[in-house]
Amino acid sequence: MDSPSHVTRRGVLSGAAAGLSLPLLAACSSSGDSETTSTDPASASSTSNGSTGPGSGDAGTSTQTESLVSAADVPEGGGVILDDLVVTQPTTGEFRAFSSTCTHMQCKVSSIDSSIHCACHGSQFSIVDGAVEAGPATAALPEQPVRRAGRDIIRS
Repeated sequence: MDSPSHVTRRGVLSGAAAGLSLPLLAACSSSGDSETTSTDPASASSTSNGSTGPGSGDAGTSTQTESLVSAADVPEGGGVILDDLVVTQPTTGEFRAFSSTCTHMQCKVSSIDSSIHCACHGSQFSIVDGAVEAGPATAALPEQPVRRAGRDIIRS
């Protein structure tokens, strides 16, 4: 303790850089954690509801008869994007529906051809089962049960 402590410019700058970078790292990691947390339960719960059985009992009766889209408006081998759903027709007469929110960063999907596309970061999903075909998304689009009722596609 005989000599006074000497602080160098390098020491001050290193400490400042470390102090400023920690909040940035924390902000980045918490965003990734909340995304994973928010998408995994949604995927698990929608999968456990089942998508093929009409009248699963979870949906209210008022939404079961409400037309989502005319079956004629859903192209075979493609689909249509609605407010909260993507309705696809992978093969003639087979209709599937998935969340229209990308599981990567919660952007709304932007287009459909033989795949469902998210323009935000380039993720692509299957029109058959919502599975990831190209990342960065790592979780499938949650499936929503639908069925054909006459000329319309409705929630089941």
